[in-house]
Amino acid sequence: MTSTGKTVVPVGILYSLTGTYGTVSWDMVNSALLGLDECNDRLEGRVEFRPVILDPGGRLSAYAEHCETLIRDYGCRHVIGCYTSAARKQVLPILERTNTLLWHSARYEGFEASENVMYVGAAPNQHIVPLARYVLANMPPEIFCVGSNYIWTWETNRVLRDLVVGAGGRIVAQRLVPLGETGVDHIVNEILARRPAAVFNTLVGESSYQFFRSFWRAVSATPSLQPGDIPILSCSLCEPELHLIGEPASIGHITSAVYFQSLERAENQSFLKRYRARFGAHTSPSVDAEAAYVCAMLLGRAIAACGTDAVDAVRTAAFADTFEAPQGAVRLDPETNHSYLRPRLAISRAGFQFETFWEAPEPIKPDPYLAWLDDDDHAAAVAGCSSYRPRHAQQVQPPVKLVT
Repeated sequence: MTSTGKTVVPVGILYSLTGTYGTVSWDMVNSALLGLDECNDRLEGRVEFRPVILDPGGRLSAYAEHCETLIRDYGCRHVIGCYTSAARKQVLPILERTNTLLWHSARYEGFEASENVMYVGAAPNQHIVPLARYVLANMPPEIFCVGSNYIWTWETNRVLRDLVVGAGGRIVAQRLVPLGETGVDHIVNEILARRPAAVFNTLVGESSYQFFRSFWRAVSATPSLQPGDIPILSCSLCEPELHLIGEPASIGHITSAVYFQSLERAENQSFLKRYRARFGAHTSPSVDAEAAYVCAMLLGRAIAACGTDAVDAVRTAAFADTFEAPQGAVRLDPETNHSYLRPRLAISRAGFQFETFWEAPEPIKPDPYLAWLDDDDHAAAVAGCSSYRPRHAQQVQPPVKLVT
């Protein structure tokens, strides 16, 4: 409380602004700042959310140190951040020991549910499962997995493997490289030699961008292949990364996500306009950036509703809220602390944008442990998919009907 009677609420923002994934982290920080400022404006001076930004620099050990600092030195009860699951795992014991609440924006691999984390990004049934169903319905289920060697890749590949192998398919190979590694030509060569039906990519940052460029060069130099013959599938590729990859290597890839910039929603167009007015006309907020904005809005709305930043009260208030986000209606599930979200599938096009070809009819209940994934329902959903397999990046494809 200040001398003017205004309540000041410090909010930690914990993303690596430098390091292998610094570019996409800046978008998340910008979006969180935008959300907190909009909450400040709507509260008309009664409460001031004051962001405290710390940069771990991509070093895992620094996340725990900075989280302690935010809590001990700045009095933060709420932190927005942690792009990678490895980073989240570093701070989780601290959050639970101090009863601090992390508002986690990134889509992740699941198999976690802490009372001290609000999971605003997609759970596995909201991005991995729809992508697996697309594969099983529309191509020979023979997948080559390439990724960065850490928890996101391990767990995501495990879920994909269970779904694909359980339906009679196979994982052709799994090749992992250290975070930040850009020497990937040997993996590209192996993919072209083995000719899988598709590649599932969980590489992070510069590793991923170099892989896309190398893959494009190799396919273009192979007379028996055309772009799109071996599609690259992802649950993480986003618009700012398309810019970083560059055309034409960025074109024609399939991504599962709950948000794309091209969504024709009034809330999304307004969000993009406000974001670009503040951070630059050529900025390109990603699915994780949009989720960071949602984190800030849900937090601000909850504190406004309950009148305190006390964690238990804020959590209860947040469960009672539904926010019309740029991606659509978002609400938190009190059973799991995860969010109801609407899955979507899209293909990257020229101009560094995605064209959505399927979306769920409504927001899907989060299932972080895949405890409710019934085999019969899964089989029926796969059977309900219509054919969609892009053969050239510029080809306009018909929409897909996918039963969720």
